[in-house]
Order: sequence, then C-alpha cells, then structure tokens
Amino acid sequence: MGVLAALSLQCQPLHAEKIGKDCTFKGVPLKGKVQVVDSFPDFKVKVVDSFPDLKVKTVEHFPDDCGEWQFVDSFPDFKIKFVNSFPDFEIKMVDSFPGLP
Repeated sequence: MGVLAALSLQCQPLHAEKIGKDCTFKGVPLKGKVQVVDSFPDFKVKVVDSFPDLKVKTVEHFPDDCGEWQFVDSFPDFKIKFVNSFPDFEIKMVDSFPGLP
C-alpha cells in the first residue's frame, strides 16, 4: 500500500488547485480585462498546446464569458505573468470556444 500511495503522489500535478466549474481560480473570475506583468502577478500562467486547464480567446470588447480575455495596460480585473515552469494554471490560446475544456 505504501508503494501505491507514493505512485499516486507522483501523478499529482504541481498545480493541484483546479479552476472551478464556475470558471474561477482562488475566487477570481477568469474572464475580463487582463494585464501582463513581470512582477507581482495575481496568477502565473503557462501557455500549452494540449490539455490546458482553460481555453482563452483574446477579444477586443466585452470579455464577459469564461475564458474571454481583453489584454489591457491599466485597470485590469487581474494580472498574469507568463512562465515556463511552476504555473498556477495552464492555458491554450484559441480562436473559438473559450472556457473550460
């Protein structure tokens, strides 16, 4: 049983906290105006091609639905930093059908 427990721990992703079914992460809705920063982000995000935690579509206006992000330089709803390792969650940029996979 000890070996089985050790194997199950190894299969856990590093970012064990999941995006909620209501499209929130740590209580923040993952839609709206987003600012990319180098320091003090709300979330660290990794862009992937497969098996994302969230599919993101860039929009110019009205980012009202899950996964719709409008990138801005000021007054964001939340801030992100793009990273290659140890992300809070992983995203895939899409042209249609944003949201939870």
